[in-house]
Amino acid sequence: MKQSPDRDEWLSKKPNEKLSKTLKLVTWVLTAAVLILVGLMRSPYKIPLPEGWSMSFLPPVHAVLNSLVALALVGAVLAVKAGKIFLHRLFIFTAMILSALFLLCYVAYHFTTVETKYGGDGWLRAVYFILLISHIILAGVSLPMILLAFTSGFTNHFQAHRKLARWVFPIWLYVAVTGPICYLMLRSYYP
Repeated sequence: MKQSPDRDEWLSKKPNEKLSKTLKLVTWVLTAAVLILVGLMRSPYKIPLPEGWSMSFLPPVHAVLNSLVALALVGAVLAVKAGKIFLHRLFIFTAMILSALFLLCYVAYHFTTVETKYGGDGWLRAVYFILLISHIILAGVSLPMILLAFTSGFTNHFQAHRKLARWVFPIWLYVAVTGPICYLMLRSYYP
């Protein structure tokens, strides 16, 4: 199968070791900062909003952003399989930006709003909590993996990028898909 010049051109680029080292450090600092923030937002103390303000519009925004991340990830995989590296990078940058927006909205919501509890029972309750717990754990575990995969691709360490991406893609996609599912299951319990 003949590869496109787009793919061959990208693969011929030399790795940028200095940038790679810097971005790996940024990866671990960001990961620590995000995990600390997520831990802090579970506190019962919330940041008071001005009178009349509410962040109640954010949960559906979270679901939409996660859904768009999932679509961008599928687009990225299809593009790279077709040898369209520029398009692959465009989809990955889109997924990264949408994920960053999601994280900002998520933190803003949970620092200002009391957590909504799932009110269902029976087997749906079990399904909800299995999805939610796996979503939360895999979101935390995947964050540094996503950033390292991005760093390796961005700095032309393509072999490392491929190895990481094989693991990162299904986990990131699972997190992006289960987020909206959990929202839909919880939607009727929001105030």
